Amino acid sequence: MHAISDAEPEPEVGPEVRPEVRPEVGPDSGPADRAACRAAIRAGSRSFFAASLLLPARVREPAYGLYAFCRQADDAVDGAPTAARRRAAVGRLEARLARACAGRPADHPADRALAAVMAAHAIPEALPRALLEGLAWDAEGRRYADLPALTAYAARVAGTVGAMMTLIMGRRAPDVLARALDLGVAMQFTNIARDVGEDARAGRLYLPLAWMREAGLDPEAWLAAPVHSAALAGVVARLLAEADRLHARAQAGIAALPADCRPAIRAAGLIYAEIGRAVAANRHDAVGARARVGTPRKLALLARAAVPGVATRTAGAPGCLRAPPLAETAFLVAAVGCAPDPSRKLPAWWDLRGRALHALDLIETWEIRDARARAALP
Repeated sequence: MHAISDAEPEPEVGPEVRPEVRPEVGPDSGPADRAACRAAIRAGSRSFFAASLLLPARVREPAYGLYAFCRQADDAVDGAPTAARRRAAVGRLEARLARACAGRPADHPADRALAAVMAAHAIPEALPRALLEGLAWDAEGRRYADLPALTAYAARVAGTVGAMMTLIMGRRAPDVLARALDLGVAMQFTNIARDVGEDARAGRLYLPLAWMREAGLDPEAWLAAPVHSAALAGVVARLLAEADRLHARAQAGIAALPADCRPAIRAAGLIYAEIGRAVAANRHDAVGARARVGTPRKLALLARAAVPGVATRTAGAPGCLRAPPLAETAFLVAAVGCAPDPSRKLPAWWDLRGRALHALDLIETWEIRDARARAALP
């Protein structure tokens, strides 16, 4: 599994957190919850934590809350020892998400933090719900016939996180969201290319099956005895080329973010581009060796990202910002477009029609929230 992955091996996944559900717990997330989320990310997602230090505090703290829940969800499914327990873990996560979206989170710091972040930044439920759908695909051991199918998976487990981060940074324009989704998908492709051998040894295969067959590889036979070959190297290189293409499209989106947020996102892009280069340096052998980016190199990339005007290794072409979203990510852009915009100001006192429409929007939002709360009742 690759959602919220890191550039280095993660610590062993402990027992799944099963927070007690207490209806009286509200959505407020205080300093203790924020500290717990920050500690969880520092221990479990070192690359993200390093890049996050370049974020302004107003974005960094809610980002920890968002990532803590996403990371916990990934670990809960990935750490389950059987398919049945993985499916059960997804079911529990869906129930927890429903409570958070209803403003009645389970009694756990990550759940309270998620509820607070979603409410404060008008994150539509469709985004974290799509993330859990991707984890459900992992739980069932789904494989991907071609690049569009793999892109649909990457959009869910990685693109959604990029889109939610973009909302936390205060950008909701469809063009900017589309480029954030491009970057998330590109990072996921890089993760998959790096972890081919590790995944195969766990019985998982994410490479497009059609590509493998075109290269003369039988996916089932290869998975039974995973070895590196020139044919497999070609498939890995092909996936990294797709990642590069999407990295290039994403650059215009980074430029459209608030100026004080760009270095952190630029750093994330630089680190993942470096992972791709490390895979290529291994002659695209992702079976016999796992590509690594050492701490000194990461620090150098973080320093480079902090310099104004620095771009990742491929510059976005003019007009990339307005390129349409990928077909597999368009539904996520649309979901944000249907959500209320918290930056929209109350109409002036003399604009009676505007105020009436604003009130109707609020009533509709409250009705939806109340319906979700009733549905989440035990």
